[in-house]
Amino acid sequence: MRVRVATALGLTAVTVLALPACSTNSSEAKPAISSAARAGTPANGERQTAPLSSAALEPLLLDEDDLGSGYTRAPERPAQHDDVTVLGCPALDKLGGDAITGGSLDFPRKAKASFTYTGGSDSEVSEELYSDSADKLSDDTGRIFAAMTGCPEYQVLVGSNAIDVTTQKMSAPQLGDERWSMLLTFSAGGQDSVVKQTTVRAGNVLVNVSGSPSLVDRHLDKALAKATASR
Repeated sequence: MRVRVATALGLTAVTVLALPACSTNSSEAKPAISSAARAGTPANGERQTAPLSSAALEPLLLDEDDLGSGYTRAPERPAQHDDVTVLGCPALDKLGGDAITGGSLDFPRKAKASFTYTGGSDSEVSEELYSDSADKLSDDTGRIFAAMTGCPEYQVLVGSNAIDVTTQKMSAPQLGDERWSMLLTFSAGGQDSVVKQTTVRAGNVLVNVSGSPSLVDRHLDKALAKATASR
């Protein structure tokens, strides 16, 4: 499965990337996804149902009413495709522009919403929904996230900007059939940005919530509940 270079949720002004096949463990945090704890029914043993279309996923996203006061939906940002080079992780570097960090997965059926939160300090949280066969969601997501946590530290050059990235695999709450969680820390220009990304697969739907760690933890349950309410 391919992953695209994308801006990390607007929580950092810089773009980062990360993906397939690196080895080692993770160190500290930053925005992105994490490797999965597979507790639950294996995908190949589940009842297969037809994937949902992008139009069917859209109303399953969280909205301001679900999130509560202080949240405003952010306008969709245009995709950015800058020249990206990875230093310190050869496997990621080979992917070039076909890798990301904290950005979108490349399943064709998808829906996304991002929100800013002004409750105390400006923060952001983003939800993405994907649908495909359970086996494809399981295999592709697991492979990508395992690769993303494979290099604990590396550097990304986005155009002329250098970004130091550290990744830390996290344990995810016991939700759905499979789950992944990770922290990434992006450091550039003397500033750090930490993003948590937790992804849960429930049958043929993948729920991905990323952004400020506290907001991800706060809204993951309700995102999964709404996405699977009618299933």
